Amino acid sequence: MEEKILEFNQRVASMQPSATLAMTAAAKARKREGYPVIGLSAGEPDFATPSEISEAGIQAIRDGHTHYTTNLGLPELRQAISKKLARDNGLEYSPEQIVCSNGAKQSVAQAIAVLVRTGDEVLIPAPYWVSYPEMVRFAGGLPVAVTTTVESDYLLTAEQLEEAITADTRLLILCSPSNPTGGVYSPDHLSELAAVLNRHPDVWVISDEIYEHIVYDDEHRSIATFPGLKDRTVTVNGFSKAYAMTGWRLGYLAAPLEVVKSVSKLQSQLTSAPSTIAQKAGIAALNMDPSVVREMVDAFRRRRDLVLTRLSEIEHIKCPIPQGAFYLFPDIGDWLGSVTRFGKKIETSEDLCFYILEEHNVALVPGSAFGGDRGIRISYAASEEDLNSACDHLVEAFAQLNRDTA
Repeated sequence: MEEKILEFNQRVASMQPSATLAMTAAAKARKREGYPVIGLSAGEPDFATPSEISEAGIQAIRDGHTHYTTNLGLPELRQAISKKLARDNGLEYSPEQIVCSNGAKQSVAQAIAVLVRTGDEVLIPAPYWVSYPEMVRFAGGLPVAVTTTVESDYLLTAEQLEEAITADTRLLILCSPSNPTGGVYSPDHLSELAAVLNRHPDVWVISDEIYEHIVYDDEHRSIATFPGLKDRTVTVNGFSKAYAMTGWRLGYLAAPLEVVKSVSKLQSQLTSAPSTIAQKAGIAALNMDPSVVREMVDAFRRRRDLVLTRLSEIEHIKCPIPQGAFYLFPDIGDWLGSVTRFGKKIETSEDLCFYILEEHNVALVPGSAFGGDRGIRISYAASEEDLNSACDHLVEAFAQLNRDTA
């Protein structure tokens, strides 16, 4: 009897798995085998959730807050988010214009799902977060990568944006501070992009601001604050990065009411509201003393500077100074084509990352996963001791490559 082949939804079948999760899994598997792997691939803070937030979650359980909330999220959480947006971002949104979801990732996915129609083009500056193109494809849209360069600090220019917009462009996804590059769009830079967008009033914007509080020398600014853009911008944020709450799964979006109604309808059929316990903890996060977050950011700054200094020991690598998040995205293009001491050729960033993992026990993420094969992503959300040790291995790894054949 002929074996029947199980077929799946084509949009799911064609979806690529998350490369960051795949590399983290490969590193963990190698570590289980006894290798001293240092993981610099994960996109989450290594700090514990601040105790004030954790205690709020524990108290929520004790107080019996273990049932469903309204689909949009607790009114008091949405009120706190509304105040936060006004206070920190200069954005006026009523609680009815806010949807709380199971992380910023869900918020981005749902915004894409309701805004993108079949065949719509979505502009995504590259290098980009791995999930953006897959979310667009799943919604029936066409992701259009707009490639940025190390010389522009991996930031989309106004000229590039103008050139990329077509009659089919529906949406621009902007991530600032950026994953994977750490790039931050300054107010002046955003003003230039806003001027282009105002010449194309049918183009929407999803502004992913999940790394908002992890900013160093530059200023974070929400693009929705620029004239003409608030009514066609979906601002996404959450609690995972700034408050070290990745496992709590809590994010939100703020948008025009008609978008919120559509997102709310979608969420009601997929997940309903996020965990009530996480929502109670989120209220505590927004109301606590921000000095705890500043201390984490100061630690990230020290780590960024440490790794940048150590990378300067390696020839033929270029790396902008990231102004936000906790990633470096060095350009390693000059090493592509080199050969390992065992004669294996390094053709791609993936080849390089697996060479570094398998021979030098450091886990990174290849730039190809982010639409930038000349780069690799290094997360410095790790202790200074681990970062120094990892950099020792990286210096050795590149020293053992032969560029003469590149």
